[in-house]
Amino acid sequence: QAYNCLIHFYKRKMSAAQTYQDYIQSQEDRDGVRLTWNVWPSSRQEATRMVVPLAALYTPLKERTDLPAIQYDPVMCLRQTCKAILNPMCQVDFRAKLWVCNFCFNRNNFPPQYSAISEQNQPAELIPQFSTLEYTITRFQAVPSIFLMVVDTCVDEDELRALKESLQMSLSLLPPNALIGLITYGKMIQVHELGGCEGISRSYVFSGTKDYTAKQVQDMLGLGGAGGPQGAPGQKIGGLGSKPQPQPANKFLQPIHKCDMSLTDMLGELQRDPWPVNTGKRPLRSTGVALSIAVGLLESSYPNCGGRIMSFIGGACSQGPGQVVDDELKDPIRSHHNIEKEDVKFMKKATNHYETLAKRATDNGHAIDMYSCALDQTGLMEMKSCCNLTGGHMVMGDSFNSALFKQTFQRVFAKDPKGEFKMAFNATMEVKCSRELKISGAIGPCISGGKKDGSISEAEIGIGNTTSWKSCALNPSSTLAVFFEVTTQQGAPIPQGGRGFLQFVTSYQHASGQRRVRVTTVARNWGDPATAMPHISASFDQEAAAVVMARMAAWKADSTEEGVDVLRWVDRTLIRLCQKFGEYVKDSSETFRLPENFSLYPQFMFHLRRSQFLQVFNNSPDETTFYRGCLNREDLTNCLIMVQPILYSYSLQLPPEPVLLDTSSIQPDRILLM
Repeated sequence: QAYNCLIHFYKRKMSAAQTYQDYIQSQEDRDGVRLTWNVWPSSRQEATRMVVPLAALYTPLKERTDLPAIQYDPVMCLRQTCKAILNPMCQVDFRAKLWVCNFCFNRNNFPPQYSAISEQNQPAELIPQFSTLEYTITRFQAVPSIFLMVVDTCVDEDELRALKESLQMSLSLLPPNALIGLITYGKMIQVHELGGCEGISRSYVFSGTKDYTAKQVQDMLGLGGAGGPQGAPGQKIGGLGSKPQPQPANKFLQPIHKCDMSLTDMLGELQRDPWPVNTGKRPLRSTGVALSIAVGLLESSYPNCGGRIMSFIGGACSQGPGQVVDDELKDPIRSHHNIEKEDVKFMKKATNHYETLAKRATDNGHAIDMYSCALDQTGLMEMKSCCNLTGGHMVMGDSFNSALFKQTFQRVFAKDPKGEFKMAFNATMEVKCSRELKISGAIGPCISGGKKDGSISEAEIGIGNTTSWKSCALNPSSTLAVFFEVTTQQGAPIPQGGRGFLQFVTSYQHASGQRRVRVTTVARNWGDPATAMPHISASFDQEAAAVVMARMAAWKADSTEEGVDVLRWVDRTLIRLCQKFGEYVKDSSETFRLPENFSLYPQFMFHLRRSQFLQVFNNSPDETTFYRGCLNREDLTNCLIMVQPILYSYSLQLPPEPVLLDTSSIQPDRILLM
């Protein structure tokens, strides 16, 4: 809300582009979609000259209170290579009971249950205001959510006490049928039984230096053949046709209503890791093996069921697989300088270990959360794939005893007005587009879904070479940036109908255990650059473009290029954009003008190139990882605030208002607060 005020402040004098701004905002409110361009150039060559790529920021769980409850399966296009879902943009012949797919133009018969439809009696999926719809798939059995706590006991007494209180508090927030489990670790790993005799605590102890396979974990815990870690052979995990495979509750994962009291007592009795720590040494901490056992426990017991591994980390892993530092305090954990000099003994091996765990978790629909609270680094950089690929939370703080951690942890269990958690599990998002477009990739809290078809572009951006992405946990602010390429050649006529279409199909496990499918379909006009360049220019969404370019820059900095090269790329793209759309007299800088809907973009780029997303000076590798992770998962408003913070002006005469981050905002009768 505050950022919207700031944008309106910037745009008081806007007139020509105001209708576009209203349109863009209404589309975001309705569909959770922001596009960098809202009129699309009709040729590949001209789209390349636009500098900012055609991309969509999509928030799958955008909160909508007015969506009708639909208790049946969506109607799909019968063409096997398409399978787009019926939407308001389709052409419908009510007499013949036919509909024409707006993506592949295939003619489809309505199923028998639609026999009563007419122009006066239309189903919700044909009503224009429902370009976003959510279907509840009733043939799926509702399954409980799973929460497996992995607790570091190599922390101070005060830290452990505060953490235990937070965990005990969280039990009261979880639904009674949710399954809960507990693993603690220090030098050794303990998997605690929750279904044993009252008053008797039992746990299975694992070595902290050995890497256990899923089969070994399964055998040692006596879980038996629980369906195998990968689900049914040949089954597509998480798609519209896949079913979760709940297994009978085992003694390590129990419904909260059965073990609430005993687990509360068990948490209260948790002690610090008993292994002695010599002077000048770090505690021996087996984070990598503890997470490996947690992943193995869930994939053996509940493959393809939504669940979270909630890991609470109080220091760096100092032994076993996933080790990021040795136990000598005189040897500090790696810094950006060490990484630049390639003086990193443990980094590559540890990163590979956690990437393997993340891929195993995503195969089975399980998210991994990292709650890291310590004054020194804990190895978040090596562990980033556990959060970034699974969609889990990454929280970084100084202490489990701080109000910041306690409030943040409480917000994880926030509920909507219906009393249901604002979280989704085991989600798969599939993107469909018009024939004139191809999909380049996505940047967000996800992993490739591995679906290949003819709409994949050779120009890869982010996670590409697929048309579907998997995210094991989503919340109402989780946002993916999806990139597209225009493929029409120069001089070709504007495509049939004059509009291009995108469809986002997100299948997920709701917090209530139901399987739901949210379908969002958007349409935009094609514009011929030869005649409609003013329209294309006026359709530019500078806020969406700023976030998309920030994500691209952070992705480049994180995965491929050095910081200096990324800054040059940011500068070059800004210069090219100003050359393309700015008005100026050559060699006369004072004549330079940008259209109103481009005027904020240079400011965003100015702040981006100086931000902690691209500048690593005075930040540890863990901090850089945390900041970039936040940028790649939050919605547009939050990302803009991260790039360019809001400055408020206070005065005695006027209410507080957001103002420019500029010296011009300094006034003798005003107080400025960031």
